[in-house]
Amino acid sequence: MPTKRLPSKPSLEHLKHQAKDLVKAHKARDLEAIQRIREFHPRFGKLTDSVISEAKFSLSDAQLAIAREYGFSSWARLKAHVEKPRRDDLNLHKHERIQNPVFRQAVDLLDAGDADGLSAHLKNHPGLVRKRVTFEGDNYFTKPTLLEFIAENPSRRGTLPQNIVQIARLILDASAASDQSSLDSTLALVSSSSVARECGAQVALIDLLCDYGADPNCALPALLYAEFEAVDALIRRGAKIDLSVAAATGRVDDVRALLSAANDEERQRALGLCAQHGYVEIAQLLLDAGADPNRYSPVGGHSHATPLHQAALAGHEDVARLLVERGARGDIKDIHYNATPLEWADYAGRTNTAEYLRAQERTNT
Repeated sequence: MPTKRLPSKPSLEHLKHQAKDLVKAHKARDLEAIQRIREFHPRFGKLTDSVISEAKFSLSDAQLAIAREYGFSSWARLKAHVEKPRRDDLNLHKHERIQNPVFRQAVDLLDAGDADGLSAHLKNHPGLVRKRVTFEGDNYFTKPTLLEFIAENPSRRGTLPQNIVQIARLILDASAASDQSSLDSTLALVSSSSVARECGAQVALIDLLCDYGADPNCALPALLYAEFEAVDALIRRGAKIDLSVAAATGRVDDVRALLSAANDEERQRALGLCAQHGYVEIAQLLLDAGADPNRYSPVGGHSHATPLHQAALAGHEDVARLLVERGARGDIKDIHYNATPLEWADYAGRTNTAEYLRAQERTNT
């Protein structure tokens, strides 16, 4: 789920009220509140709606969830930022917020494609590739290593140097490959990076990272952002075709083979993905297997929205019709933008899908 952005002059009192409202919404068993709690409170991440609604949820729990919803690790960190903002303005690009001058110089050399300069810099600072910088205000790329900057994801400059594969190899050879979590995170970032694809470097970087030991089973971010060339490359490098991969890429026979062993979360994630990418036959199979057309997608996917939101945004009218026929409600609002599937269709200019949803809205009033 996307994190919220703080206003330019945030109010601590307003944030406290948000926490109190979340406690009240939890007591009322509000489904939107339950999904937010599942996403942003680490104690509830794998629990069902019913378990979360029955669990004790204190004001301090709500404050932690609110803080993480804004991309801060704790209420204390959020409070400190509001009361005394740091000079690394959240509106600046990530490289502009780096406080460590040695790390910042390495990123600047990377961005410039200066392989010789970066090589000399890393030799002068041999521990640099194992260091991390901390960013607040987002839900990913929060503690990246230098290697993770090769993905240009999130986009900072909108481009990559032509020799980015050489730059990446240089960093890997400087012992970055020994950090498995960084290696795997970088592969996921590259695989979901539109900039890496547009620069013609995505597949080459995927191959390089896999050559150095990155785990290719990281296709979900690429599926969510329709980076299917990257998905194909990951499969070629050994990624397994799980239910999410099969549902998002239209592999009907694989979906049939995988359904019986799938759990509720896997089926629900697959339903959101096939709705997003327009596979009506797969949506039918998943609904028949018990996937809920009115549930928000699980954490790790587009968890702020329902399958009908995804079908509406992409203009997949046949999937939208199927979901509605199977009980999908048009009045459920997404968590981030507070909009219905019809409003998503209107925003995206999906005229036919919007007309269908609008007709359903009139029928139900």
